[in-house]
Amino acid sequence: MEKKDPIEEARRYVANAQEVIKKANYDPELKSYTDGKYIKTAGDILWKGCLIAIDAVFHVRKGKGRPSIDKYKEAVGKRDRKLLQHVVNGYNIMHLSMGYDGIKDKKVCDTGFEYANNIIERCTVMCPEPALA
Repeated sequence: MEKKDPIEEARRYVANAQEVIKKANYDPELKSYTDGKYIKTAGDILWKGCLIAIDAVFHVRKGKGRPSIDKYKEAVGKRDRKLLQHVVNGYNIMHLSMGYDGIKDKKVCDTGFEYANNIIERCTVMCPEPALA
């Protein structure tokens, strides 16, 4: 199996989340989406894309088990405080508000996409060349 660039893979996740959220049916009058199922799915996809980008730089997934958000925050915080703030806010919006709660407000969802793109772009700059996992 050919190795993929994790940053490109993370961007692909964002593109997939954009396709999913289109299915949530936006209601301009309410400034909200009408189907929370698709919001939850998009939030989960966005967050997973961010984790791929973060792992490309910080290699948090080494070893056994599933790393907690605390391990990600610790690894990122040692090197880049601005990225840490994006990760904390992104986790709260993409993973919790969108992924768990399915908050349908368009501003919340737009902010989730914004944080995902910010995290991935910041990781792109920090990622060693070539970025192969």
